[in-house]
Amino acid sequence: MDWDGAVNAWHVAGGVYRMGRREWLTETGWQQAYDDGIRTVVDLRNAAEARRRDTDPVVSDAAWHGMAVLAAPTEEPGHPRFTELCGPYLNDPAYYLDNSRIFPEKLVGVFRALAAGAERGDVILHCAAGRDRSGMVAAMVQDLAGDPDQDIAEGYRRAARGINERYRTHGPPHDRERYLDDAELAPLLERRGAAVVEFVRALDARAYLLRHGLSTGELDAVLSLCGAGVAR
Repeated sequence: MDWDGAVNAWHVAGGVYRMGRREWLTETGWQQAYDDGIRTVVDLRNAAEARRRDTDPVVSDAAWHGMAVLAAPTEEPGHPRFTELCGPYLNDPAYYLDNSRIFPEKLVGVFRALAAGAERGDVILHCAAGRDRSGMVAAMVQDLAGDPDQDIAEGYRRAARGINERYRTHGPPHDRERYLDDAELAPLLERRGAAVVEFVRALDARAYLLRHGLSTGELDAVLSLCGAGVAR
């Protein structure tokens, strides 16, 4: 998506989109997103991450007119089991299934937010880089939409390439991330794209969400948003 200032912004399925930090969008970018039908932003970050930085564009309150922002973090910072398995944050699809097992209520909360947003229009979901937390949820959305394995894998690879390019031009945000050249990036993305597919096929998003408390009505709203058939 070419919304002004947006980083790593992509269409996922139906009325669902993904991107990196929302604070990167300019006022023009928000207007463009609104004109494209976006009415809800689902923020997958933890509360401490949701803040403007000095390098972010200044955006007036008017830019948010008609938009709802819903907080729906996918993890609990500092959770001992999560930290043991994944480290300080999710940065590899190999750990998506662990995240889903540790925090089922968090992922159900994300899809409740998507269901609520579906009543208003299209939805953007975002984390910080737009790669792994967004990638985990986007893969579940693609699974619900009935996308084939190759599209799910490519969805992750495209986003990983997108934020890698951001690191090339602007530098990484901290020393746990770095720009990778093609020789290093290509085999990594081949492996990680396959891991995303393994995750959704092991999970079965519909069954998982219903088993952990998403109502059939909420699932129907998400399926409609994703462009898929209802659950009944």
